[in-house]
Amino acid sequence: MSTLLLGTRKGLIVFRKDNSGWKLTDTHFPGAPVSMVHSDKTSGIWWACLDHGHWGVKLHRSADEGKTWEELQAPAYPKGAEVKDGTPASLRYIWSTASIDGKLYLGTDPGGLFESTDNGNSFQLNMGLWDHPTRKGWFGGGRDQPGIHSICINPSNKDHIYIGISCAGIFETTDGGKSWKPRNKGLNAPYLPDPDAEVGFDPHLLVMSSDPKTLWQQNHIGIFKSEDGAQSWVEVSEKDGPAKFGFTIAVHPDNKDMAWVIPAASDDKRMAIDGKLQVCRTDDGGKTWKSFSNGLPQTNCYDLVYRHSLAFNGTDMAFASTTGNLFVSSDLGQSWTNPANFLPPVYCVYLLD
Repeated sequence: MSTLLLGTRKGLIVFRKDNSGWKLTDTHFPGAPVSMVHSDKTSGIWWACLDHGHWGVKLHRSADEGKTWEELQAPAYPKGAEVKDGTPASLRYIWSTASIDGKLYLGTDPGGLFESTDNGNSFQLNMGLWDHPTRKGWFGGGRDQPGIHSICINPSNKDHIYIGISCAGIFETTDGGKSWKPRNKGLNAPYLPDPDAEVGFDPHLLVMSSDPKTLWQQNHIGIFKSEDGAQSWVEVSEKDGPAKFGFTIAVHPDNKDMAWVIPAASDDKRMAIDGKLQVCRTDDGGKTWKSFSNGLPQTNCYDLVYRHSLAFNGTDMAFASTTGNLFVSSDLGQSWTNPANFLPPVYCVYLLD
């Protein structure tokens, strides 16, 4: 039975798939915004990151697939840490999660990466990144302060990690986080005084393919791909088609050249293009793109899909929108069914194998 976790504005909603299709089976933390969900493939622990607004950021874990939950102490910035000179750093949002070999990473606003080696009982701020000489020049994109929204760990080398920061760009470590280097060559940022600056870029999401040297990003200004481990980037947006602006991107776990995006009209509109929802797929590394809309609304559609709200586990694909619509596909995105409408706005989608 496949399991689908949705982090929404009003709780963590669980769908399960059986022979008759996808069914909503559970809701956890009803009424609370869930910014991120994650399942550790080794331990099976589920993680839920909550954003209570007035009550702050909360972190919960479950060792029994949501039957019971335990609240943990959320990460805290050390005394004296500053976002900028004179501005103290405090945890505002948990925006990304990743885990490998018993180590859990949390990417946060205002731009700090936290690590835990004891299943979330304690966290340490990665000082190699926090002390990076460029950090105080980072700035917020969709949020007031910079945030780490992407964490990609090389499965064959746990000390080799890429992160995506809005707004700073892509950074890489090869020594387990002791040191970090910007990896933004080939990108441009027309909104900066220097479009070719070392940092200041706005990736919307970074993903790693089955080949750790091949990475994809949906960027504020288009779709980009790297085949040399982020040493350089090449734009692979569709010149005269819809596959360009958007927030989310997914890559096939066994095919580094197959990727999906869900395009939006533009930065200023942020809705389905011409009121028609579509999913775009490339089978050749971004040389060409195909658009699929079978089963998706084609009139008066205002849906937008956030960066973490598209998931693919090699068999099932799912995405959900800010207008509370869930769509699933079992044929690589060529056709879609709609198991649920009228959900809360969806922040993230996680598919368990």
